[in-house]
Amino acid sequence: MHSKAASIALLAVCEVLVMALWFSASAILPSLKLEFQIDGLQASLLSSSVAAGFVVGTMASAVLGLADRYDMRRFFMISALIAAATNALLLVVDPTTLAAPGLRFVVGACMAGVYPVGMKLASTWAKADMGLLVGLLVGALTLGSAAPHLIDAYGGVDWRLTLGLSSALAVVAALLINKVGIGERLAKSPPFNPASVLDAWRVKSVRLVNLGYFGHMWELYAMWAWIGIFFQASFAVSPGGAEAATYAKLATFATIGAGAVGCLAGGVFADRLGRTTLTMAAMATSGTCALLVGLLFGGDPWLLTLLCIVWGIAVIADSPQFSASIIELSDPSIIGTMLTVQTCVGFLLTVFTIHMIPPIVDAVGWELAFTTLAIGPYLGVVAMARLRRHEDAVKLAGGNR
Repeated sequence: MHSKAASIALLAVCEVLVMALWFSASAILPSLKLEFQIDGLQASLLSSSVAAGFVVGTMASAVLGLADRYDMRRFFMISALIAAATNALLLVVDPTTLAAPGLRFVVGACMAGVYPVGMKLASTWAKADMGLLVGLLVGALTLGSAAPHLIDAYGGVDWRLTLGLSSALAVVAALLINKVGIGERLAKSPPFNPASVLDAWRVKSVRLVNLGYFGHMWELYAMWAWIGIFFQASFAVSPGGAEAATYAKLATFATIGAGAVGCLAGGVFADRLGRTTLTMAAMATSGTCALLVGLLFGGDPWLLTLLCIVWGIAVIADSPQFSASIIELSDPSIIGTMLTVQTCVGFLLTVFTIHMIPPIVDAVGWELAFTTLAIGPYLGVVAMARLRRHEDAVKLAGGNR
């Protein structure tokens, strides 16, 4: 399979199937809370340990240059198979013990061979549609992250179905990835040079993109990790809250899944009208939603869900454009390393923000808990505004800043 359309479509499918592993544990948190009475710290560990593993995995991959030195498809396949097997082991361990977050840590580490590698694979096919292609991949990631919530909503009370099915889908992706073709824009692999990771900070335009991305990541995964619990708590005290658990899972799927639309629309918009324009607009919108969402807690479920869907679209619409910007501004021979460094530091931030929410909820309630997430995207707007004025910005989207 070597045509551009077929390769990108299959790559997107593989991303959807493997990335379901990332949020498989987060999707079943409400069920685990009911069955095992896990506390807030244990719930946070199940979510943040994946991000922590991803940080370690991407750090190792960046220093060793794995994404630039080895066959991307084989790297993806091996990572997906190990992640699927590790995720399946959660079916036989006690989720209240440290074994559970330990296994999730390994799953996260394996994602270093899936997410940034998939973006580099897509970039080998890109011409004037870099934003759209990367948007398609991140949209696939978004659907993959949302899928476990839908599976859990219709999987009955047995949370084991969610884990088992997500692991099986990842195995399918590991086999399919070998059918994906590599485009003409693949640069020659560089010699091993760990110091190349410093270009992520040394090159000012790349640094500004990364700062914008870090602001985006401050908000994104904390929102994704806790929006399901937020919905359940809100629906339980709102009128007609008898079916709160099921409705919360469906609303969570709609909120996260809607981000796929944001990724695709954002890619088209950014390619035509500018990367910095799109990222600033998306972050301003998502930050404002973070400030407003608590005001609807316990109120009309439909109105709350509608606002959260808008938030879900805006909170991820900018993400592909940070990656596309790195691809356009970096030395072509180390694109994989630069993407890996970017995601490494970004996900390191998420370890903190995921754990930050429960204490804030205990202190001030859900009505104000998400307001702290607005800090990141608002600072991200400042970073991208500075990039817009930088001379390297003409390299973005064929001159569309």
